Amino acid sequence: MTDNELKNLLEALKYIPDEDKRDEATQLMLKSASESITLERLKKITGFDSRGQDNEEVFWRFSAKELSLMPKTFRKEFRTQGCTAHVRKRRSGKNSWNYEIRYRRNGYNITASANNLDQAKHKFIEMLGSAEKCVKNKERTIPSTFDKFANYFFEKFYKRKVGQSTFRVAMSNYKNHVAPHFGDMPLKQITADKCQELLDRLIDEDKVRTEENVFTMLNMIFKAAVKHGVMAHNPIDMVFHTKHEREHGKALTKDEERKLLEQTAGTPYQLMFAIALYTGLRPNEYKTAVIDGDFVVANNSKRKNGKVESKKIPITPMLAPYLEGVNELHFTRLEQIRHKFNGILPDHKLYDLRTTFYTRCMECGVAEVATKTFVGHALGGMADTYTDLSDEFLYTEGQKLKY
Repeated sequence: MTDNELKNLLEALKYIPDEDKRDEATQLMLKSASESITLERLKKITGFDSRGQDNEEVFWRFSAKELSLMPKTFRKEFRTQGCTAHVRKRRSGKNSWNYEIRYRRNGYNITASANNLDQAKHKFIEMLGSAEKCVKNKERTIPSTFDKFANYFFEKFYKRKVGQSTFRVAMSNYKNHVAPHFGDMPLKQITADKCQELLDRLIDEDKVRTEENVFTMLNMIFKAAVKHGVMAHNPIDMVFHTKHEREHGKALTKDEERKLLEQTAGTPYQLMFAIALYTGLRPNEYKTAVIDGDFVVANNSKRKNGKVESKKIPITPMLAPYLEGVNELHFTRLEQIRHKFNGILPDHKLYDLRTTFYTRCMECGVAEVATKTFVGHALGGMADTYTDLSDEFLYTEGQKLKY
């Protein structure tokens, strides 16, 4: 490329309005040049040292000596890709100039300036070193092995997005099944086959629901790893997985309700089951239940981001007889309650008491918005933002639960 051709190209580049696109075009032009474009040559072609110009901009490739002073990361980049930096010359006084060197590529935006070109280059190369250290320090904060990254993901992100009970179940699955399988393998070494092995074993052990949860968990962890740049791809994308339909709760019949309460009469369990049956509380919410006037108040365990929120369920005509003379509620350990329940109704699970409450509310004509409020469900859309139901309304709706 002749000096005249190069001068014409540099002049044409000035008319590209978008600075990033101008940078890119400059890089392509310099990379395609048949010989090295030195600063001395650019000075000669552009009149870089002419004091008749108050503002000039040129580009140069670094010399071998300058490259040797750079950090390894940038040295390789500038040498193999032919990357250049902008040099801007501005008048800073009647007889003085300021030189600004700038590099904007690959996510970096590095600028150094001085009133002497050699000083500007020295400062620029020092700033390259600082930029490399920042990147390396950032990389060191992101674990690159499975167990360390998984715990980093759980604590930094997942824990803030789910309720306490969901987080507890997830950690139990992780510690019992996932962590022992992968250990602290480097993430980049984890294959789809390694993931398939774990999921197949859980299916063989008839742990269908656990397999579903583990599949979802691994997908989240690996997606996060890809986004953090510590994995190139998500191995779960290649895993064979059949989504299993989960069994929903089954409401008790009215005969089964009576059986449960009659067979626990005279024991503390009767009140526990009555509270569970006629408030629709989730099993993990039982221990938070208290009596507050005409209501039973408990924590809503499905609130996310660590938010504590209570829900109020009116004392209905079905529950009132069991609360006569009762001022405080006491529940035994959840395992004991579940064991007692299973001994009386082996074809049901404890969570079915919540399903029964929801079903009876519908059968008795309780307003849907009130039922959702009782059980702690989101109302949906704008209703969650603008709806604030009064205690009077909730109590009135609760009195419909009589059968």
